[in-house]
Amino acid sequence: MQKGEIQIFKTEQGSDIQVKLDNETVWLDAHLIATLFNVNRPAIVKHIQNIYTSKELNEDSTCSILEQVASDGKRRKMNLYNLDIIISVGYRVNSKQATQFRQWATQRLKDYLVQGYAANQKRLE
Repeated sequence: MQKGEIQIFKTEQGSDIQVKLDNETVWLDAHLIATLFNVNRPAIVKHIQNIYTSKELNEDSTCSILEQVASDGKRRKMNLYNLDIIISVGYRVNSKQATQFRQWATQRLKDYLVQGYAANQKRLE
């Protein structure tokens, strides 16, 4: 993905999720995170609030406010959350999709660690 590019992903339930890339991360609003993990938006908002309250992540660096003009001409502000929040929420949510996400994320981390270890082993030989 290029900066500013929007990708559209389809969930197993057939919902479209638009993912925007900016500053080397993806940004989703709480509704799209809820769609991604197949849970209700209030559950996502609660998890995000708990993440900030516990100081697991810093709100200033993981949340961006997007101002949009609605069809009625009024301006509305929407919070967008970056990949750090999406990952943290994914490890807190209890749904089939969140479990699949955790399995996927854990496998990516294992692959990265094993490949990094193998590369360092070769370099040291």
